[in-house]
Amino acid sequence: METLRHNLKVEPYPYQKEGILFGLEKKRLIIGDEPGLGKTLQSIGIADCANAYPCLVICPASLKINWQREFEKFTDKRALVLDNQTRTTWPYLLRMGVYQVAIVNYESLRKYFVWDIKTNGAFRLKDVVFCPEIRQFRSVIIDESHRVKDPSAQQTIFAKGITSGKPYIVLLSGTPVVNHPRDLVAQLSIMERLTEFGGRGKFLADYGEKDSDLSRLSELLYERCMIRREKKAVLTDLPDKTRVDLYVDISNREEYTVAENDLKKYLEEYTECTDVEIRRKMRMKALVKFMTLRSLSAKGKVKQAVDFISNHLASDRPLVVFCSYHEIVDELRKHFPKSVSITGRESIVEKQAAVDSFQAGRAKLAICSIKAAGVGLTLTASSSVAFVEFPWTYADCCQCEDRCHRIGQKANVTCYYLLGEQTIDHKLYQIIHEKKSIANQIMGTDDDIPTDRLYFDELANLFMPNATYQD
Repeated sequence: METLRHNLKVEPYPYQKEGILFGLEKKRLIIGDEPGLGKTLQSIGIADCANAYPCLVICPASLKINWQREFEKFTDKRALVLDNQTRTTWPYLLRMGVYQVAIVNYESLRKYFVWDIKTNGAFRLKDVVFCPEIRQFRSVIIDESHRVKDPSAQQTIFAKGITSGKPYIVLLSGTPVVNHPRDLVAQLSIMERLTEFGGRGKFLADYGEKDSDLSRLSELLYERCMIRREKKAVLTDLPDKTRVDLYVDISNREEYTVAENDLKKYLEEYTECTDVEIRRKMRMKALVKFMTLRSLSAKGKVKQAVDFISNHLASDRPLVVFCSYHEIVDELRKHFPKSVSITGRESIVEKQAAVDSFQAGRAKLAICSIKAAGVGLTLTASSSVAFVEFPWTYADCCQCEDRCHRIGQKANVTCYYLLGEQTIDHKLYQIIHEKKSIANQIMGTDDDIPTDRLYFDELANLFMPNATYQD
């Protein structure tokens, strides 16, 4: 416990300390806590207290930047997101201690860690030639590990080869068993614990039938390699609403940069203007440019939003997603045709039908527009809310969050904010959540940008911190 206090920058909750200590004892384990209970902090705590570096994190693409930020928030270690620029240099950067953590998404395992596959078509682990540099990893964290539940899938095979022989292997999943106990076979194999259950054949013979003694399986898992807590068991430690910031790459960086530079140039002209009336008109035009930046950031986040939503739904958990522009709603509906939508384009009857379908569990995803669904609706079938775009004010954020966080909700509500890396999202989010007294002055959930002078000055100052905005 003393090592834990010394290493981590952030003091964990008591149940999180329990998870870290369990991990330090077991070394190869599944942290299966329900979403929102801090599995990320616990896995980082295990790697850091064990000094199990270099550490490799395998995660969904939409969570790579978040993992980088979390490592640097909780520890004094530096994390490297693998990309084309570091494709050949990452082994050297880790070996020299420039970075202590490497982060990669599932789809890129082959790109960075596989040299060759000695067969065409379907292959097995013995056919894969891995990059020898993977030997330097002392720990591997696999986030959303239910994505490697299929033993024959390529990503599962690659994950198995990469983790082989590692001292610390930590799997994270709010739903380690998605459909059937067989979902655990590949995950136990990756942790090199399947032999403790007699191997694949015996495991399926013992627990693969409908009348299997699953209570015995649960007992063995908790004893040997799994820790899992439900929100209701630790609610005394938790706030009733948790916000999670997820920073993601945008796909239209060049277009966004052009628009941002145009805004900055315009703000420079604004600061040089001395005419009060002209400055007022210029403020209104600048607000339009701010809205354009938010729109471009939203469009650039769609790919990562799809990844995040897919990953969330794969664990069979309902989700409410908020957007602003119809274009974003339509794009998400294309990827998730079984979802329901609640926007300004549906009639009152259609909106209620969508709500009823979601509340009854017939639909697992509700895609909502901030303007049409931000007030008045009850969507307590989900305890998770995600913002691809978010309102301009703190009060309106709360209104949207409270579609799930209201009477009838029995669980802690987790609110995920997908923030475009190096975009207006971060600046706007600062105003919303750090300067509530300003952002809270205007409320209405109409998703129009506030024209309040004080709000404009705060937003403009984030782009031009040394400028003076006074008439």
